[in-house]
Amino acid sequence: MSNPLKSTLALAAALFVSAAADASAETAHIFWKDLRPATQSAAENVGLPMIAAKLPDHGETLSVNLQDKSIQLAGYALPVDRDGDLVYQFLLVPWTGACSHMPTPPPNQIVLVTPAHPYKMSEAYQPVAVTGALKPDMEKSQLFILDGVSIIQSGYSVRKADVVSVETVPDTITLPVNSPWSFLNKKKN
Repeated sequence: MSNPLKSTLALAAALFVSAAADASAETAHIFWKDLRPATQSAAENVGLPMIAAKLPDHGETLSVNLQDKSIQLAGYALPVDRDGDLVYQFLLVPWTGACSHMPTPPPNQIVLVTPAHPYKMSEAYQPVAVTGALKPDMEKSQLFILDGVSIIQSGYSVRKADVVSVETVPDTITLPVNSPWSFLNKKKN
């Protein structure tokens, strides 16, 4: 290989690595609290899903300062559209059991995710990290659960998302021992 060709390939590789580093530097790693107004009850409050209907805005006030920004958010995936173990769309929620085993979080605590490629998921509520452009976008999804169909309103969407499995969700809620849904703690947290 000639020296000019080697130099060109080396320069191209360096530019690619530099561009990838710049792209990742622009991705904001956010937490669930960043999706709700500062005046709303903290997501750490286990009562939040139960009181969402009592909030003045019903949890529909969204954070527009993150609109169209590349974000990364960890949560639990609840499939909306799947074929076997391939998931084409899912709800990202802040704790296990949300929407199917316990009351639904407010819309500003639910993200509708469409992966760039079908995501292989072995179980509902699998912990994942989602990376992509966040859009405040009130949307309703039909969720098929054991005891029927639920219509779930999400406050945000991420389309063409990169999805990776994670071991833990940093800001997850651990349900109290006396909660009827505390059985969800042992496996996920």
